[in-house]
Amino acid sequence: MKASLRLLLVVVLAVLAADQVTKYLAVSRLTEALDGRSGLSRVSGFLSEQNLDNDPPVEGVFRKNTRPYRFIEDYWHFRYVENPGAAWGMFSNLPDTARKAFFHVVSLAALAFILVLYRRTEASQKLVRVALALITGGALGNFMDRLIRGYVIDFIDWHWRNQPGMRWPTFNVADAAICVGVALMLLDSLRRPEAVATPPLPQGSSPQP
Repeated sequence: MKASLRLLLVVVLAVLAADQVTKYLAVSRLTEALDGRSGLSRVSGFLSEQNLDNDPPVEGVFRKNTRPYRFIEDYWHFRYVENPGAAWGMFSNLPDTARKAFFHVVSLAALAFILVLYRRTEASQKLVRVALALITGGALGNFMDRLIRGYVIDFIDWHWRNQPGMRWPTFNVADAAICVGVALMLLDSLRRPEAVATPPLPQGSSPQP
C-alpha cells in the first residue's frame, strides 16, 4: 500500500471512529434514548432512535433529551442537538425530501472533489495531505449521520456566560476535524516558498547593472 493511501486511511478512519463514538456517548449521556438497554441493544438503539430533541416540540411525543452537562460552567457545555441543515443550521427549513437529497448529492460531490485533490498532491505536501484527510474524515462522519438519520448530531456547546450573540453554534468532532483541516491548508498556503537559487554566472562575465 502506498504511503499516501495509508496516511489517508489512517486519518480518515481515526476521525470517523472518534466522531461516531463521541456521538454515541452524546446520545447515551445526554438523552434517555438508551436507558434500560445493554450491550448490542445500545448500539442498535444509537443507530435507530431518531428525533430525540423534538425541536420544536412535537405534541404527544416524549422529549428524550436531557439537561446539558456543564463541563466548564459559563463557557463549555455538552448539549444534545439535532441539526437537519448545514453549518449554522443553513437550509434546515427546506422540505424534508428535498433537503435530504440536496445534502446527499452535495456531500458525495464534495468527497469526490477532495479525493481528486488528494490524488494530485505530491509526496512533499504532507501537511496538505493530512489536512485533506481530516476534511474527508469529518465530511464522512456527518454524511453517515444524514444517511442514517436525516440530520447531524451536535453536542459541543461553546459560549461566553450565556450572553446573547456570544454563543458558537453547537458542533461535533467531525466539524472540528474539518475546521482543523481547513486551517492547516491555509497555513500551508501562507508558508513562504523556498528561495529560488540564482544560477552562477559564466566565468569571465560580469553582472549587468
